[in-house]
Amino acid sequence: MLSARSLFQEIVDHDESFQLFCSIAASGESQGGWENARIATLVPAGMRDLGPKITRHGTDEDKHGRIFRALLRKRGLPAVPVPPETDYTMLLERRGIGLAHDKLRRDEPLTEEDIVVYLAHSRVTEQRAADQMVMLVKCFGDHPEIGKAVRMISNDEDNHLAYCHEELLRLAHGGHARTIQRTLRTSALAEIGVYRDVSLAVMAHMGRILCWPAPKSAALAAGIRAMYAYERFSGWHRMVDLRLPDRIDALGGEPVTAPEFA
Repeated sequence: MLSARSLFQEIVDHDESFQLFCSIAASGESQGGWENARIATLVPAGMRDLGPKITRHGTDEDKHGRIFRALLRKRGLPAVPVPPETDYTMLLERRGIGLAHDKLRRDEPLTEEDIVVYLAHSRVTEQRAADQMVMLVKCFGDHPEIGKAVRMISNDEDNHLAYCHEELLRLAHGGHARTIQRTLRTSALAEIGVYRDVSLAVMAHMGRILCWPAPKSAALAAGIRAMYAYERFSGWHRMVDLRLPDRIDALGGEPVTAPEFA
């Protein structure tokens, strides 16, 4: 019987699959840290109040990257190159989602619309991240090796999602509602396709490493495609709604460090 717990237990228990999993995660989190740091530097003058929160977001992402690399070091494993087909961030950028890296590398201030696009894109991707971490906490929250890490990251992702909701609602009330809704819908529909492709690629690599029989690999691929079909039909709506979060000013305080990992 296939389950998320049994599947991830296989991945965590095998050094090579764990190495790939943590390397992919660390790379994505570090990329997110760089993006947020650049956006905080280039935020337009009229939105400077967002700068510290964007910086905090990037600091959290950098911390997550360090945590995943520290988990590798605890096993004596180096990080490995991320296969391009599993690079979620790069594939989203190629689909035109979020702010282009070329724009972020320039020393030119961003516009208010750029910040709206950034927050809308983040609201979608942070929903995915928060959902994934909830699943990992259910499976491994008490795990002696990775439990503390997944609980800490999950809490941060919940904060990031709350921050996106709160700031987008504020901007919607400030006259950006149409741009926000349009960008959210475009980002969500693109993201679910990228997530499907990345999930299929990651499972293909894991299947090779763990020597999964063909029927198991086929069943997992079918499950991923079925989830995409559900999300394409109606599930994407959960990624575009906006509501006042329970955690207000989630990124306004001091960041939680991770000295035990980094």
